[in-house]
Amino acid sequence: MKAIPTASDSRAWATIDLTALQNNLERARAFRPDAHVVAVVKANAYGHGALPVAHALRSRLRAGDCFGVASLDEALELRNSGLTEPILLLEGVFDAQQQAVAVEQSCSLVIHSLFQLDLLQQYLAANPAPAASLTVWLKIDTGMHRLGLSPQEFAQVWQALAGEAAVGKRIIMSHFACADDIGSDMTARQLALLERTLDAAGVAQEQREISVAASSGIQLWPQSHYQWLRPGIMLYGGTAVAGEYAIERGIAPVMTLKARLIAIKQVAAGESIGYGASHVCEREQRIGVISIGYGDGYPRRMPGGTPVLVKCQVAGQSRTRQVPLCGRVSMDMTIVDLTDCPDARVGDEVVLWGEGLPADEIAQRCGTIAYELFCQVTPRVHFIYA
Repeated sequence: MKAIPTASDSRAWATIDLTALQNNLERARAFRPDAHVVAVVKANAYGHGALPVAHALRSRLRAGDCFGVASLDEALELRNSGLTEPILLLEGVFDAQQQAVAVEQSCSLVIHSLFQLDLLQQYLAANPAPAASLTVWLKIDTGMHRLGLSPQEFAQVWQALAGEAAVGKRIIMSHFACADDIGSDMTARQLALLERTLDAAGVAQEQREISVAASSGIQLWPQSHYQWLRPGIMLYGGTAVAGEYAIERGIAPVMTLKARLIAIKQVAAGESIGYGASHVCEREQRIGVISIGYGDGYPRRMPGGTPVLVKCQVAGQSRTRQVPLCGRVSMDMTIVDLTDCPDARVGDEVVLWGEGLPADEIAQRCGTIAYELFCQVTPRVHFIYA
């Protein structure tokens, strides 16, 4: 049996706070307590580990809630782990074989193109009485112009599915382009187009079961909540609001990425540090080498001055000191300036992001978003769930 990794035997590790994850789900639900929830665990639960995350969240799901994944492969991973909760395939299926497996595995289907309607109708023609009634989500393109049915195509699909006895529920969905920006009028325009599309298709009010609010919509646009919420990044402690950190809205960090100091040395003024000699010491500097780099998912483009937290002992007590990066991030190591942290010692723990250092802030430093930081952590980082 493979041993469970611990911090003591890891050069780089990520602690995943499952209680914070569960609390973030409840935080999302509190915006509309009577709505159903799609707990989005696609992309390996945004890099946090799909199976432990889904199993931790299942106890917080209510009747009618579901998990959301991007692909059938992701759904099968959940099913094979023993999860029986409903699973929504956010991109739908793409051929007849996937269509059959999705129905067999009790997955809810998104239809965002007419060819997916054809796949479903061909399946039902050959299998008119599936074991359970199907739930089908119809995605309308209201302005994102990525996936989705046009208003005219939606009307066609809505009517076609009304005649399918095997389809027990039709849920309407769309996706916002600019919901993270409260100053944009794009979200209001998308909501207006959604309502016009439903009116034009003759969808009665009592038939309207709608989902458009992902993490940013949940937090900023209460008029978008409808009957379903789709929390994604907010489950994992990342911001979905432009210009803010998630912690400012009571959303707790879930992943804390850590490594350790593996070397400390003095470098004279005028000497350079790291690849490309990009950092030149203006004074004598005490330099620390951390056991993490872009081979672990800590971005190579992270600029000098980016903060990390060193946990060291000061007069017998644990203290946390913030110190800056200097020089380029390399594949296995990153260099920091310890000149103003004289108590740091080889073996001390270092936090790259997470508890005490928002991933949103670190992402901003290198021109990206927390989503990408989380998703690009590589398999050689040990994950420790607590």
